[in-house]
Order: sequence, then structure tokens, then C-alpha cells
Amino acid sequence: MRSRLGDDRGSVVAEFAVALPAVLVVLLVGVGTLAAASRQVRLQDAVADAARLSARGETASRARDAVAAVVAGASVDISPRGDLVCVAASAPALLGLRVSAEGCALAGGL
Repeated sequence: MRSRLGDDRGSVVAEFAVALPAVLVVLLVGVGTLAAASRQVRLQDAVADAARLSARGETASRARDAVAAVVAGASVDISPRGDLVCVAASAPALLGLRVSAEGCALAGGL
């Protein structure tokens, strides 16, 4: 009976050593996805605010600063499109990915 129990010794440790990296990779991908989504939402809000600022007649540097204050490292492009002022921005996220957002506001609007 004793030799039979001895055959399985250490198998739990071996299985754990194989499963642990897979679990860690899944957790890291999940956390990275949530961080990128959070950055995307913050960038979209900042772009919407910058579009409203530009539409009211604020300077382009003020609108760029509004986005940079919320999302560090964002590149901002402001362009008029007919009666609209549109702001597009992109920023680096985790693992070399980039998130982008665009917002427009009616020129001269409140």
C-alpha cells in the first residue's frame, strides 16, 4: 500500500507548475484589456471636451492641453469639417497598442 501512494508523489506540484504560467498569462491579458479600455474611455471624454473647446473658439493649444491633461502622451489633430470642428487623438496603450478617439462639435456652439 505504501509503495502505491509513493508513485503519485509530486504530481500535484508538477501540474501546478504547468498550469500557473497559463493562469498568469490569462490574468495579464485581462488586466491589459481593462487598462486599454479605461484609457480609451478617458481619451474619448477628453476628445469630446476638446472639440467643444475648439468649437467655442478656444485656441488649438488649449484644446491639445485639455487632452494631454487627461491622457498623457496623446497626439491630437484638430480639423474643421463644414460646420463642425473635429478633434481626433490617439495614445499608446499597453503592449505597444494604440487607442484612438474622435469627437466633433458644432462650430460656434455653446
